[in-house]
Amino acid sequence: MQISNQVIGIEQPPYIIAEMSGNHNQSLERALAIVDAAAKAGAHAIKLQTYTADTMTLDIAEGEFVINDAKSLWKGQALHSLYQQAYTPWEWHKSIMDRAREHGLHCFSSPFDETAVDFLETLNVPCYKIASFECVDLPLIRKAASTGKPLLISTGMATISEIAEAVDTARLAGCKDLVLFKCTSTYPASPENTNLRTIAHMRELFGCEVGLSDHTLGIGAALAAVAFGATVIEKHFTLSRADGGVDSAFSLEPDELSSLVLESERAWQALGSVQYGSTVFEEKARLRRRSLYIVEDLKAGDVLTSRNLRSIRPGYGLPPKFYDVLLGRKIAKTVKKGTPLTWAIVQ
Repeated sequence: MQISNQVIGIEQPPYIIAEMSGNHNQSLERALAIVDAAAKAGAHAIKLQTYTADTMTLDIAEGEFVINDAKSLWKGQALHSLYQQAYTPWEWHKSIMDRAREHGLHCFSSPFDETAVDFLETLNVPCYKIASFECVDLPLIRKAASTGKPLLISTGMATISEIAEAVDTARLAGCKDLVLFKCTSTYPASPENTNLRTIAHMRELFGCEVGLSDHTLGIGAALAAVAFGATVIEKHFTLSRADGGVDSAFSLEPDELSSLVLESERAWQALGSVQYGSTVFEEKARLRRRSLYIVEDLKAGDVLTSRNLRSIRPGYGLPPKFYDVLLGRKIAKTVKKGTPLTWAIVQ
């Protein structure tokens, strides 16, 4: 599949998305600096989120409209207040996308309702990302898919049947290029709850590209995901966790994003193919294996013993597997210490 001019698939290095989310801390200057830093780090794309507090929820600060999860980074905050703090003003989108374009970065967004899709269409985004919490919002998926652009869908919390409904909805609405993301919708996520083996299963089950939307700390889980066939990696990104922000605690800093770009490509390169025996580059190394050598001066008729025959490096003699067979055999001609043993010099 392709996003704009970028091919995505197992024959290509992983496609790296830097998720800005609310890490701009309500500063357009900081948002543009995040774009600059993502480009410098080598990311392929920068991603936004397109919503307002009012398109997300109601302005009610009690009951189920307040986050009461004791382990949540946002415990005690009202949903409306949190989204007001985290949202990216719509009037910033064009400036951010223009800056990304200057760097050759793709810039797209997660729309959270149909009005956001309509708005993003005016900016000619190259694709759409559906967030995990919206994976079950089939009307939203239908709306985004109807644009005919590639669709990326996170699947955190979703059952197989819910994912199947999302995939069927997208494809029936015209989506031809689809990426599903393995995702754990906790913030941060723990490695032991990441279940990367799901990636290969998801690829087989739904017949599409699969990536990882990763909320763990560091880059270890993302690199491991490449080994399981992830072709897209999404990580939240900030200039500095010390600056704070709604997602800063589980976001990568610039040097970490640079490492992810470099090491994920190395991980992809290391996958290779099923291979046994020496590669072309290992041929010379074969001569550094152990082999059988004469380790004392011998003359014709002398018998090979454990004193004068040893398995040592390098590998110019007979393989060590013939050691027991050769013990007791006689030497056919005079040889010096350090002579590799060959069949031609034994009787």
